[in-house]
Amino acid sequence: MPPTFATVRAYRPEDRPALYDICVRTADQGQDSRHLYPDPELMPSIFAAPYAALEPELTFVLDDGRGRAVGYVLGTADTSAFVKAFRDVWLPPLAGRYPDPAGPARTPSEEMIALLHRPERMVLPELAGYPAHLHIDLLPDWQRKGHGRALMHTFLRALRAKGVDAVHLSMVTANTPARVFYDRLGFHEIAVPDPGPVTYLGRSTTVE
Repeated sequence: MPPTFATVRAYRPEDRPALYDICVRTADQGQDSRHLYPDPELMPSIFAAPYAALEPELTFVLDDGRGRAVGYVLGTADTSAFVKAFRDVWLPPLAGRYPDPAGPARTPSEEMIALLHRPERMVLPELAGYPAHLHIDLLPDWQRKGHGRALMHTFLRALRAKGVDAVHLSMVTANTPARVFYDRLGFHEIAVPDPGPVTYLGRSTTVE
């Protein structure tokens, strides 16, 4: 079989199944999340698909050289505007499938469904100087090979072209390999009161 060369390209609608698969297989601190969230559409419906639907021009995939997406970076140029679109456009069709839990969440899935119904959690005053935000995920076999950096730089340049100066992300604090990756890419910690199990990081969209 001839060698293939992975490249970063714009997301296409036919990438949707791969986008969902990548999200599910990396949603537990970079590992497969199917043991936590049995519904394979739950996590993508919160952390991947709405970005591809609402801001496809900021959705990029790593193509394995044969047309298959094996990683992605996606996000929004304006978190506040995205939250409004999430509430008004994205959430209503999902509310029947994922009703807001009554009372405290009893399972990991209910915890995530509660997040689905509270997109306003993404708007924090401490992040106002970093209006864009992103999510990046790569299947394990494609990590630690420079592809994450290529995805990130593509996304940062796209933000810069839109006139956006800074971006933030949130990561599970316990995911130390992810923190090493972000530190190497120039992200710094943003102090947020009572952040819970996550850490907020930010950086300029300038790429040297």
